[in-house]
Amino acid sequence: MGSELEFEVPTWNQIYYMLLNLADKIRKNKFKPDIIVGVSRGGWPPARVLSDLLGNPNVANVRAEFYVGVAETKGEPALSQPVSVPVAGKKVLVVDEVVDTGKSLKLVKEHIMAEDATEVKIATVYYKPWSFVKPDYYEKETRCWIVFPWERKETVRNILRKCEEKGVSFEKEEAKLVEAGMPTRLVKRFMKEILGEAKC
Repeated sequence: MGSELEFEVPTWNQIYYMLLNLADKIRKNKFKPDIIVGVSRGGWPPARVLSDLLGNPNVANVRAEFYVGVAETKGEPALSQPVSVPVAGKKVLVVDEVVDTGKSLKLVKEHIMAEDATEVKIATVYYKPWSFVKPDYYEKETRCWIVFPWERKETVRNILRKCEEKGVSFEKEEAKLVEAGMPTRLVKRFMKEILGEAKC
């Protein structure tokens, strides 16, 4: 792992309050989406919460694959599942947890516009300043790698794999995760489970 990579580990409550603020911004902008589309997989939890906060039960799915690990991409994103409901003539809010390069969200927005949506806006919890796509709504700008509550074990698994590939100790990355806010007991538990799975 590159020692330059820093982590941010928000809690469920912190994410929820950020989504409360996002919902306020969307309402103040007077944007009333007909459909909320969560980008699989990371966009599902925030899309569901925004569905609740905006009083809109019409939630759909789209899947674009780009990241294969922590800070590892696979060239260009690919649309592996088209939007799951018809969006022609609809106003659509696309929700993801973070916009990093912007490539996946650009692809998703172009796909939904090609399906004849009348308007497409993007909401993300986090925004990376180098992204060439700036969301219409976002809550926090960061340069860190964000470890969301719904992907903590997956992140530990990916970091362990990368450390093994590079022949370096996991201890430094573990310390950075703990310093960023991931409970030590969770990191230890995940490590034990992952190493146990590898032996099976």
